[in-house]
Amino acid sequence: MARLSREDRQIALGRLQAGQSQSAIARHFHVSQSTISRLWVRFQATGSVADLPRAGRPRATTAAHDRFIRLRHLRNRFLSASSSVQALPGPHRLSDQTVRNRLHEAGLRARRPHRGAVLTRRHRQNRVQWGNQHLRWTVRNHWRYVWFSDESYFLLQRHDGRRRVYRRVNERYAPNCVDEAPVHGGGGVMVWGAINTAGRSTLVHVQGRITAQRYVEEILRPHALPLLADQDAIFQQDNARPHTARLTTQFLTDHHVQVLPWPSMSPDMNPIEHLWDELDRRVRRREEAPANHRDLLQALQEEWDTIPQQDIRHLIQSMPRRCRAVVAAQGSHTPY
Repeated sequence: MARLSREDRQIALGRLQAGQSQSAIARHFHVSQSTISRLWVRFQATGSVADLPRAGRPRATTAAHDRFIRLRHLRNRFLSASSSVQALPGPHRLSDQTVRNRLHEAGLRARRPHRGAVLTRRHRQNRVQWGNQHLRWTVRNHWRYVWFSDESYFLLQRHDGRRRVYRRVNERYAPNCVDEAPVHGGGGVMVWGAINTAGRSTLVHVQGRITAQRYVEEILRPHALPLLADQDAIFQQDNARPHTARLTTQFLTDHHVQVLPWPSMSPDMNPIEHLWDELDRRVRRREEAPANHRDLLQALQEEWDTIPQQDIRHLIQSMPRRCRAVVAAQGSHTPY
């Protein structure tokens, strides 16, 4: 439960004296109603909202220290607690944990950051412009005709630091407690796929470096064109170089393929990105992990075919919300 600062206590006291209910004040400050009740009882007994003398070690930081720590970490969210200990002005004997405790009191806790694409000012402007242009698009009249496509690379063994082992003290290097990992994850496979509210493409294995010529001959001509036979079909692809090359654009123009303009650095706008995550989770949940690249490709293709079509529809139905989100974020990162 958050601890009220001295300023918040004064504000809460003023609201109590003005006749506001304790429950309403507690909701405003995100504390329990008993906290406000004790504050009111203390004021009636002592005439002050300051903390009563208590046993134990006195507080190591002053109000100025608390404010310095809070503002420093609000201005740069990636600073460490140890750096703030070194930056504190004046003589002091604070530990890193003391700084963390003060940050916890301010509602700031260390968490894994969201990793997003690097967005320049032009990227943000283009994303907002694209979002505004498609704000009025609906699933029924527009998005259901779009085929969303993308490539994705899947590692044979992925180690993201979130795997845990249950071991005793001094068993860190025991053979059954060591997570052995090949260099660079043991390699992986790249695949291409496309999704629509009515179906999906086959999962295509992309071997080696993809070029515009290979993209046209190995992906677009045999796999994408049959999906785009409907005159209302719209093809979506990102701005990777093989997708925007003159050879590719000329091929799509010659076959009268309507291409959806796409803003750069916008994987969060493409619903197929979430499908790649789901596909990876399904492969990782298998009882027998793929032992080599052939097994991995086979597992990916099998799991790709078993993903319910309803899940794909739900992802594409989120497109109006994605457009609103990118406009509301002024082109910055979105929850998608």
